[in-house]
Amino acid sequence: MTKPLFESCEGGVRFMLRVTPKSGRTQIQSVMRDAEGNLLLKLAVTDVPEDGKANKAVIKLLSKSFGIAKSDIEILSGETSRVKKLFMRIDRAEAEALIAELGLKTL
Repeated sequence: MTKPLFESCEGGVRFMLRVTPKSGRTQIQSVMRDAEGNLLLKLAVTDVPEDGKANKAVIKLLSKSFGIAKSDIEILSGETSRVKKLFMRIDRAEAEALIAELGLKTL
């Protein structure tokens, strides 16, 4: 059984994402499945993956897209990987509604 994109936890949601650094545009691209069938949010950022620049760009993009403070977003794992696990202080229903507003299907 696959997990939903956003997993409720104390104080917010946890979710996985796949980041493409050094892209032509900074944007949330889609919702995708990994090899195990789990849902991930796919992002692209123009920043390079050096000295945490791409990670900062990811947090800035998510903060702007979800309308929450950058301090309400935390990278839980994968700081040096393209696949990351994040925590956001946001209600799961609100996060899912914002994904729908962006026109992204959760498969």
